[in-house]
Amino acid sequence: MSLRPDADAGGAPARRPLPPRRRRGGWRAAVVPGVISLASLAAVFGALGWWIGSAEQWPRIRLQFFNLEAMQASFPRVLQGFWVSMRIWVTALVFIALWALVLAVLRSLRAPWFLPFRLMVVIYIDIFRGIPALLLVLLFGFGIPALNLPGLPNSGLFWGTVAMVVCYSAYVAEIYRSGIDAVHEGQWAAAKALGLSEWQTMLYAILPQALRNVLPALMNIVVALQKDVALLSVIGVRDAVREAQIYTAQTFNYSSLIVAAGLFMLATIPMARLADWVTRADRARRLQGAG
Repeated sequence: MSLRPDADAGGAPARRPLPPRRRRGGWRAAVVPGVISLASLAAVFGALGWWIGSAEQWPRIRLQFFNLEAMQASFPRVLQGFWVSMRIWVTALVFIALWALVLAVLRSLRAPWFLPFRLMVVIYIDIFRGIPALLLVLLFGFGIPALNLPGLPNSGLFWGTVAMVVCYSAYVAEIYRSGIDAVHEGQWAAAKALGLSEWQTMLYAILPQALRNVLPALMNIVVALQKDVALLSVIGVRDAVREAQIYTAQTFNYSSLIVAAGLFMLATIPMARLADWVTRADRARRLQGAG
């Protein structure tokens, strides 16, 4: 008995090789959308540039805000002030992370004898979330140094940084607490069944999961703080904004402010993209865990 050409030795039909898949559109499918996107981008920004450039006062504005000679002259001073801003940012960031974690842990402890501490933390958060950051900088920067408290510095730089720590720690404490509350109740029950105390449960079981849950939100706080350190210029701290203002007062040219803005953008845009990457990675981790 002869086998059919489409059957194998066991009599089962042989699998025919699939024909090569035809590429629909070929290179056009990859190139055309990109060309359309670039053309749309060029058209929109080109029209915007033409509209601004056709304004009657544009030559004057360009001379006052985008003067290259003034930018070059002010750049060293503004850059020096920018490093002051970055040092304030890093210092405040460390203390905010630690102090806010203490506040969040105290508010999340459930034992009855922690009630006074929970109440104090709630009052702290309500007060300092309700006062604008600029007002806190003014109050701390001008009010506390006037007291001449013994053993404490009277520097506006010090008290301005303290104001940022006090303000932002109230927000970050709530972010930490949301991560703690998001941990499943079974984790608390399991730790209790193992004989762990409430402090041990918080330290070894709850906090590692909570911090991982709120990492994307914390990255956004980092970006916001990086910009808000410029508020300290109102109390005389010679950061990037203050140095730009001094140059403007001397020359009546505002191009130094554009230099300061550019330096802040160079710092905040990479941090913003890092925050986006952390958010996407966290979403992918959650989807993978759910699968």
